[in-house]
Amino acid sequence: MHDYALTADVPLGPFEGTLVTVRSAKGRNAKLHGSMRCSQLRSRDVVVTQVPLNASVVGRMCVRCAESGCWGRPTTGLGIFLRALCGVGLLYELQSHVAPDEDDAPDEEVRAAAQLLLSPSADADEVDEEGEAREAAEWLREAVFSNWRGAAKSLHLAATVAADFPWLEGWAEPKFAAKRQRLEALRAQAALFVDPEGLALAAAVAGMSEPEMPMGGETFTALGNGREVDQKLRALWHSWQSAAQADWEGPEARSHISYGPVSGIRSNRTGYDRAREGAQELVDSWEEQARAAAGSAASGPEQLLTLRLPPVRAESVYRRDGGFVDELDEWTIGALVTCFLEANWADRTVTLRVPAPLAARLAANGDLVDVGDSAAEYGNSSSVTGPSSELRALQPGIFDDGPVFDRLPVAQDHLRVLRSALPHSDEFYVVFSPDGGVEVLPVTAIEKRLADGWQGVIVAGVSDLPAKVIEPWCEEVGPRPASGEGMWPERVGEPQDPRFGWELSLADGARMAAWTVYEDRNRERNLRLLAMARGVPDLRALDGGRDGDGHTRGLPLAVWQGLLAGALPDLQPFRKSSADRWRGGSGIPLGPLSDVQVYASNADPRYEGKGHSPLCRHTRERGVVDDDDLLTVTDLVVRDDFDWCSKCGGYAMRRLTDLQLSYYRAAHRLHDIAEQLDSTRGGYGRPDLDVVGPRLSELAQWRPTGEKYWYSQDAQEWCSAVSEVRRKAESAGRG
Repeated sequence: MHDYALTADVPLGPFEGTLVTVRSAKGRNAKLHGSMRCSQLRSRDVVVTQVPLNASVVGRMCVRCAESGCWGRPTTGLGIFLRALCGVGLLYELQSHVAPDEDDAPDEEVRAAAQLLLSPSADADEVDEEGEAREAAEWLREAVFSNWRGAAKSLHLAATVAADFPWLEGWAEPKFAAKRQRLEALRAQAALFVDPEGLALAAAVAGMSEPEMPMGGETFTALGNGREVDQKLRALWHSWQSAAQADWEGPEARSHISYGPVSGIRSNRTGYDRAREGAQELVDSWEEQARAAAGSAASGPEQLLTLRLPPVRAESVYRRDGGFVDELDEWTIGALVTCFLEANWADRTVTLRVPAPLAARLAANGDLVDVGDSAAEYGNSSSVTGPSSELRALQPGIFDDGPVFDRLPVAQDHLRVLRSALPHSDEFYVVFSPDGGVEVLPVTAIEKRLADGWQGVIVAGVSDLPAKVIEPWCEEVGPRPASGEGMWPERVGEPQDPRFGWELSLADGARMAAWTVYEDRNRERNLRLLAMARGVPDLRALDGGRDGDGHTRGLPLAVWQGLLAGALPDLQPFRKSSADRWRGGSGIPLGPLSDVQVYASNADPRYEGKGHSPLCRHTRERGVVDDDDLLTVTDLVVRDDFDWCSKCGGYAMRRLTDLQLSYYRAAHRLHDIAEQLDSTRGGYGRPDLDVVGPRLSELAQWRPTGEKYWYSQDAQEWCSAVSEVRRKAESAGRG
């Protein structure tokens, strides 16, 4: 069993001396633990202290904590470094694919299996001793190529980590030498199964164009009329070309293809045998043309080509699937193992010395680069780390590792390492730059700015927000009701009710972000994201784009629901008075509500398509994206030319602050009194001054939260609106 724990000999580089929090039982020689949840920490009296990280501390760590690397928050520089080392990181890869396993076949057995598979077979359908031997040989071939792919990917992943942390290079080089030696042994075994002539033949087939098909005659009368014959023979050509260029197997493996045109025709039908023989003759002629083309091209000089392999796609934090050599077809893999010259595994570049027939097909791939007569500039097989500047290496001061005053500028390489360690983090950061000041940006936006020459530092991430502030907020929001009762309170329509407009509030937004989650552990994270995003001036800046699978990257839907009100506001009090009792309002000034932001997918009636809310199902509840339209509540009141979705209302409004919500409620209360005084809008015309009078006096004294004196244009307009309603009330009362 391999030991993947961090050991004292591993260089810590710039992170040596970083303070880490450790837990231990009492005693000078007690083991150190990185987490209170460690199963090896059994003492009731646990001592928690901070110590500088060094070889001595590593030597005292318990094995489980040394394997997991849980000595810091994952998004800190130290956390990223330890995550890259521990778990299934560099330490795991350095001990993988370094020696043959017990189940691996010896070279003699592999060589015998390859000779059997490359020799012509008698009858592929015959089940005899030779057939069973060929089946076992095919199984062994798959095992050899699988081992080679696994070793190549392991070497690439390990080299990538070593390139990200240059101080590991000297320490890791002996281990890389063992991995390269093992990979070369597996490559030599895999090359035994590849027929070079078959590779050249397949390359020639890939370059062949569709020939003219025979017309007329009695050979293919069993296939139907002329049009049907042409269709079936063209289908035969495409089937043959697809099979012949796919790998390096000989014509025997494609013998079944000639049955394609007569498929579905009874074997006793007149002309069946002749059509079958004619199809085989066509296939034989194509095979001969391919051999001739491969032979004529073989006389050309060999060429050096460098293939850049696809990146490894991370399906989860602990498992890597897809990409790299797994996505290459069998023919390309055959070319790799037979024509391999050298490689820079950190950069995913493999240099091949290929014969002329193979060069044309490889060069047709857009990922291939012709490097002429020399591949020296692409490194050699002893190169583990690609070009890496120490200034761009991850170190304290990049991801919240020290005082803000000592922060270092962030670079593209730092974000690449972050994504490699935490592929699904989609982290948001508070950043500072001389150009933009303090901003909140997703990692993707920071990457785009860095590509344009932006310079700035990361101030804090979501996980860095103080727990002393977040935890009381979580307690205030409270846990999700177990029965679901109270999660969706009914909308209150009475303006005098203190809950009126609650669905538009920040408090309701926090409840949505915390309660609409699948797992309780996401509650606090969603509230952290919500707290960080609330201060963003334009929510379109939070658009994280899409990932490799086309999924929206950025804030979870629950956080978007915390930022935007799903319910539409009632703006009738702020509309101008009108003879239409259903559309007319009271003309109350918008005041603090005038600049409240509104987001819609399309707010321009000149463009085709209805406007949808970022939370609408028609937009797949994607949240706000960069190309959404930004309006204000003022636009909603003064314009009437919008073409909104009838399901969602067409837009989503940013949630109201306490001040804005207070004014919204006050305006609705004033509007309610104005409606009572207007008989054209369903009012009685004669109000009860004993009830209305105190309410108007209270509204006249309304002030923004925390404002003792309110002197502004908004204040004057509000007082005028209240005075006008008071005048109407007094006039109606006297009448």
